[in-house]
Amino acid sequence: MDILLTGSVAYDYLMTFPGLFKEQILPERLASISLSFLVDSMSKQRGGVAPNIAYSMALLGERPKVMATVGEDFGDYRVWLESKGVDTTLMKVVPGLFTASFFATTDQASAQIASFYPGAMGVASTQSVKDLTSKPDLVIVSPNAPAAMMKFPAECRELGIKYLYDPSQQVLRLEGSELARDMEGAYFLFCNDYEFGLISKKTGWSLDQILDHVQVLVITRGKDGADLYMGGESVHIPTVPEDEIVDPTGVGDAFRGGFLAGYSHGFDWKLCGEIGSLAAVYCLEQRGPQSHTYTREEFVKRFRKHFDDAGKLDAFLK
Repeated sequence: MDILLTGSVAYDYLMTFPGLFKEQILPERLASISLSFLVDSMSKQRGGVAPNIAYSMALLGERPKVMATVGEDFGDYRVWLESKGVDTTLMKVVPGLFTASFFATTDQASAQIASFYPGAMGVASTQSVKDLTSKPDLVIVSPNAPAAMMKFPAECRELGIKYLYDPSQQVLRLEGSELARDMEGAYFLFCNDYEFGLISKKTGWSLDQILDHVQVLVITRGKDGADLYMGGESVHIPTVPEDEIVDPTGVGDAFRGGFLAGYSHGFDWKLCGEIGSLAAVYCLEQRGPQSHTYTREEFVKRFRKHFDDAGKLDAFLK
């Protein structure tokens, strides 16, 4: 299946705080909050939603394509992605700009405070789905510059292309009318449970009303797994027990990558969700959104320890 991913491409600067944010925040002083956290570690990782998703898809044998704008510092990152099986031909270098940067600090309870510098991502709307030489089977619209997040769904609707709408962190920037418009034409809507609450609040739509506008809704719920809603039915997907929790950054992206690898093979929704769940835990057990690795044989072996497979994943082994 020809799946095109759009969204942020970034370098992630990941830090750990050896305490709890909640113990440092005074609710009565939020209006004048001024905090600086002394962290005990920092690492620079390759990140960004679109390549994070693509990375997990590639681990499972897919050849995903990313369309994005990147900075002059992207050279080594491009080589890395291509070596893993990601098609970067539509990743355009913007002269004079840096690749976007994500700065995240995680505390001992896995709570996270982050900031994001858009850099070259800020001109993502200069690209167009209409310029593609062939029509993809599915376009992923993930967090990006606001203008691009509005442009790509509109182009997909005009061209009759299925798209997955994943506003994620950009829910805060988007108005309810904008969210409603781009959910209206979406085949999939992906979000976590907090983002779902924001989407519902901003649009005024209940769960049932949202399902009147999208074909498949996937809500990830952290340690409580994920819920899939489609065609009047729902399926709960449990988490896979982790060997250890190292870093939550990119776990949701890994879930999406696993889910989409299953979707590309034509698997049923439950199996897609279970593949996503296992892909997510591999990411959770490493530092950074593209540090986890496994062979397809290792993935299938671990999958069979936790889910009823009955040979359904044999397609991954071919």
